[in-house]
Amino acid sequence: MNTDEDQPHDVEGFAGLGLRPELLKALETLGYEEPTPIQRQTIPTLLEGRDLLGQAATGTGKTAAFALPVLHGIEPDDAAIPVCLVLVPTRELAVQVSEAMHKYGSEQRIRVLPVYGGQPIQRQFKALDRGVHVVVATPGRALDHIRRNSLDLSTIRTVILDEADEMLDMGFTEDIEEILQGTPDDRQTVLFSATMPPRINAIAKRYQTDPVRIQISRSEADEGTELIHQSVYFVPRSHKPSALGRILDIEAPSSAIVFCRTRTEVDDLTVTMNGRGYRAEALHGGMDQKQRDRVMARLRDGTAELLVATDVAARGLDIDTLTHVINYEVPSAPESYVHRIGRVGRAGREGTAITLAEPRQRRLLKNIERLTKQTLHVGKVPSVADLRARQIELTVAAVAEALESDDLDDYAGVFDALLGSPEQWGEDDGRTIALAAIKLVHEARGAVMDEVEIPDVSNFDPDKSKGKGKNKGKGAKRGFEGGGDRGAKRGSSNDADTAFIYLNMGKTSRVRPGDLVGAIANESGLTGRDIGPIRIHDRFSVVGVPEASADHVIDAMSSSSLRGKKVKVRRYTD
Repeated sequence: MNTDEDQPHDVEGFAGLGLRPELLKALETLGYEEPTPIQRQTIPTLLEGRDLLGQAATGTGKTAAFALPVLHGIEPDDAAIPVCLVLVPTRELAVQVSEAMHKYGSEQRIRVLPVYGGQPIQRQFKALDRGVHVVVATPGRALDHIRRNSLDLSTIRTVILDEADEMLDMGFTEDIEEILQGTPDDRQTVLFSATMPPRINAIAKRYQTDPVRIQISRSEADEGTELIHQSVYFVPRSHKPSALGRILDIEAPSSAIVFCRTRTEVDDLTVTMNGRGYRAEALHGGMDQKQRDRVMARLRDGTAELLVATDVAARGLDIDTLTHVINYEVPSAPESYVHRIGRVGRAGREGTAITLAEPRQRRLLKNIERLTKQTLHVGKVPSVADLRARQIELTVAAVAEALESDDLDDYAGVFDALLGSPEQWGEDDGRTIALAAIKLVHEARGAVMDEVEIPDVSNFDPDKSKGKGKNKGKGAKRGFEGGGDRGAKRGSSNDADTAFIYLNMGKTSRVRPGDLVGAIANESGLTGRDIGPIRIHDRFSVVGVPEASADHVIDAMSSSSLRGKKVKVRRYTD
């Protein structure tokens, strides 16, 4: 047994966490030097084999926090049988986690397989048959393989639930429980979640044994949230597209993601922003995997600068170049807001989170402030004069940068050719030519001559206008005027009436509430909290959705299937 004198006292970085040499070599190759706070706290605990319940936002390094201990326990010559199952909410996150674990385990020749819907299942059958060490899966497809006996859970040593709160919101609770019940009793169970609602604690109580609880605060998580400038603009609904374009023109982001509520909204806004000169791409549940992959490739290589997406479609995305997150609609669940803004301000970089809100949505914003314990800065939508001044500023900067180029002489022939026709341009031909060139630069930048002023409704309080809220507004400097303390209840949003839709499948089709929530969330872009109440009868089901999204939900679900069967959907009438 080694004595204290035999142990190094100054080992730092990942080597100090006791990881095997192959992992340390892979991390060094990838350029990883120091573990993040969550990695420093999590890795030793998981290496001991303990169960863990961790609360940490996206971007804190939790993938490596759970991946490295799992890979540490796999020898380079171990048989390729599943020893770890990672459950994630979306296919994008499945691919992302799988790629990361493959890179970490490159020196050990670890086989990692992402398993998700939208990919040919026969290809997954073959890969599982050849053998894998780690399976990263969405709950629905994992359960599909388990029931087909193509995924054997008997050898699983560790189960990891990444972004557990998102999976529960999407209606995967019953699927997750069925999967956990099929794994060995002595497995190690790890849960990571950005938020910790009671349902997460209930899962932990049922399926974990004396878990170690780790919570990474914002200051510990690289002070990421402090680096995010969070602001809200109050805008009338009819002016939202113009307001978004104007704000983006002022901000001039290098890469941004805009969150919308529905597919239709995503498609319409993408067309609008492309018309305004932005290279915008749409991402939603109505796209197949090849389309989604093309969109992500364009965003990562800089071909696209703006991603317009539904919340569900964008879950799990990790884009290093992202500088701005824009909420085109206020999330009905404050936790969704936390997930969204966690995509910027990573690794010490600054980021910007912008929310477009209607005056009636102040209560939702107060719920967000209460959860984040931060005040959202209220901005004023830029005026036409502000926009023009900013456009001139950016054009001047572009021309000034060009003036410092070393290759200006290469264009002397063009200038001389233009100067050769003074009768065409007039006596002051040099100035005229320069103005024409500046015009081309200005228009190439997508500068829009917007003449319509957007009404300023930042001080309008609908409650007060109705004679309500007489005592509201006290302490407005700390947050928003108006609004109550009650959050939006499931199925009865504060900012929309509930509509009920009919689906022609019920108990005889073995439909469960989770099936309905998951299908509607995936197809429409709504969150789990937007859906409900739910009533399942013998031959049909009735589901509540926000009135504003009802027609979109019906359109989206009409082309989809539920439990493998085509579903008929319409508005419900008594």
